[in-house]
Amino acid sequence: MRLGTTAKTLSIVAVFALTLTAVRAAQASDKGCSNATLKGAYSDQDNGTIVGLGPFAGVNVDSFDGHGNMTINGYSSVNGSVSQAEETGTYQVKSDCTGTYTVKDAYGDTFDAFFVISDDGNELRIVITDPDTVITCVARKQFPERHD
Repeated sequence: MRLGTTAKTLSIVAVFALTLTAVRAAQASDKGCSNATLKGAYSDQDNGTIVGLGPFAGVNVDSFDGHGNMTINGYSSVNGSVSQAEETGTYQVKSDCTGTYTVKDAYGDTFDAFFVISDDGNELRIVITDPDTVITCVARKQFPERHD
């Protein structure tokens, strides 16, 4: 008789554990991202190479409006030649917290990137996806919201 009680208790514990796992998975999927996840100013640091031109470094303020529009304003150095630029463009965020953006500079040149959102929207990991570029960027929200 005691064996039956132990088996019943183990069954209840197993069902409870499965239910708890399902609830946690559902909560995690509720934390999906959208264009609204990116809103505000991010400071970013860029490093890499432009094939045929040389090393690349830059710092920028990337501003997102939460609706798919963005600006990038900063300085960059390509093989030691420093310049300031402002770019405007659009971005698209997927529910899995990855996304893409395309920006255009004052000369009409466009630049494309893929990014991953992390740290509750406070950080972006970016790679420029244009041919002949090997550039990565890390952007951190300038004034993150505190979740105390």
